[in-house]
Amino acid sequence: MDLGIRGKLALVTGASQGIGREVALTLAQEGARVLAVARSQDKLKELVTEIEQIGGEAYALPADLGKPGTVEGVLREAAKAGTVEIFLGNTGGPKPMQAQEMGAEEVLEAARSLLFPMLELTRGLLPGMQEARFGRILYITSLAVKEPIENLALSNTVRSGLTGYAKTLAREVAPFGITVNTLGPGYTRTERVEEVFQFRAQQQGIPVEEAYHQQAQQIPVGRLGTPKEIADVAVFMLSANASYLTGQTLVVDGGFTRGLL
Repeated sequence: MDLGIRGKLALVTGASQGIGREVALTLAQEGARVLAVARSQDKLKELVTEIEQIGGEAYALPADLGKPGTVEGVLREAAKAGTVEIFLGNTGGPKPMQAQEMGAEEVLEAARSLLFPMLELTRGLLPGMQEARFGRILYITSLAVKEPIENLALSNTVRSGLTGYAKTLAREVAPFGITVNTLGPGYTRTERVEEVFQFRAQQQGIPVEEAYHQQAQQIPVGRLGTPKEIADVAVFMLSANASYLTGQTLVVDGGFTRGLL
């Protein structure tokens, strides 16, 4: 299937590992030009090399989006490559924490990395998308926006805020041919989930692999997902073919969440 994004410029944050990396690779395989943003310069170089080896085009933009002023620099560098018409907003998660432990400073710190950079990047990219009359914006959140996860109070709180923003923005920019959606991965074998399961195993006094096994038993498909499985769905949502899909939250979780909607 031709996804209609060949030659389009895509900005992918959190691109050095996990889901972000797989999205960047898959976009490149579909012919998009990729601007890969992450903190690790070495991992970005490896990604760019891998994309070039399959005949794709990619550029590394090392940046810590949680630091003040960084977003402006990323937008300046992105503008040198052209008009960004595809934006995959992906961030790492905050540290595990119970809701009763969470204070204003912890929420603000989480927002600085998960929420504020997404808002600033989006605002900077929208004028170009509006002029092009085409845009695809997708934020990677979590199944927690549908069904909060124990001990991840910060993520549950801040990612829900980003979801509300996306839903609101989607209606504002739809007349310009721009779609805005969120994708909530379920339990997926990533570095971030490994951190969560190490915390869980420590709390329960069990091996990490036993924590994984216990979780897999609760997922109808009987296993955790892979970053590639999430990326394949994400890239469709970022494609020209998904032109009538906007303002939605799609959870890709192997059937784990029990909510009706």
